Amino acid sequence: MTQPFLSVRNMSKHFGGSAFSPGPTVKALQDISFDIPRGQVVGLVGESGSGKTTIGRSVLRLVEPTSGEVLIDGTDITKLGASDLRRQRRRMQYIFQDPFASLSPRMTIGQILTEGLDIQGIGTKAERRARAEKALTQVELPADAFERYPHEFSGGQRQRIGIARALTLEPEFIVADEPVSALDVSIQAQVINLLRDLQIRLGLTMLFISHDLAVVEYICDTVIVLYLGRIMEIAPAAELYANPQHPYTRALLSAIPSLDPLVKQQRQVLQGDIPSPANPPSGCVFRTRCPVALPACAEAPPPLRETLPGRKTACIRDDLPA
Repeated sequence: MTQPFLSVRNMSKHFGGSAFSPGPTVKALQDISFDIPRGQVVGLVGESGSGKTTIGRSVLRLVEPTSGEVLIDGTDITKLGASDLRRQRRRMQYIFQDPFASLSPRMTIGQILTEGLDIQGIGTKAERRARAEKALTQVELPADAFERYPHEFSGGQRQRIGIARALTLEPEFIVADEPVSALDVSIQAQVINLLRDLQIRLGLTMLFISHDLAVVEYICDTVIVLYLGRIMEIAPAAELYANPQHPYTRALLSAIPSLDPLVKQQRQVLQGDIPSPANPPSGCVFRTRCPVALPACAEAPPPLRETLPGRKTACIRDDLPA
């Protein structure tokens, strides 16, 4: 069996609850495990507050996991020292949600694109410029953007600059955190198509974070469904959209609008709000909003178990859709 490019094992992330951060412990992530095969795109979906961004930042150690392992080609990066981690960072990059906030207004595009190369000590000044200009070409921006500033570009162009910044180090793995949610609808499709084309052409492995289920269906090979810091379901994208198993997944997918007027949708509206991660429900964290919850759901968190070949679901019920 081929070793996955990225493996996350029993990762948890807690905030607060210490002398330096008084207050209740917020269990942002609990016992997260998944794999990303090399060259594939895995999507993270779930409501706001489900832990999607925390996973993205934890797997790159932009925030430190509280426990668990993050393996890149079999190497646990949570145990690497600063110098070894810096070398690993050449292989993995982050695309931020807000393209304007992530670009320094005081730096030219050239300075922004070559900053990572400077830090890593890659190439001469001329070689760094050449790599930056190549990245601009890859995201379909003109080379003369090199001398300009972020405020001179539109939102869609600034996100292309953010993508170019990630590409200058020629990474193998990218975390794309809601990369089109801050853009106009008319621009979103262009950026998504660009990302998909780059991923295929460069053979990138990608963790794609989004609340837009239609976008996730289009770009992702596999989908992970999160709720309140726990995984509810993992499945190949085509199978998950055709036959969602977990009650939470079914509710999420029922909210996708259909453009076919002949299709009558059965919307499953979840009651109440997502609970606080500082005080999650006992047992299954989804049980307080689940339309098919059983008394036993309050007893212990359900294990993520294989319910169909290649699919895993965290639910104790035996009558899940086959």
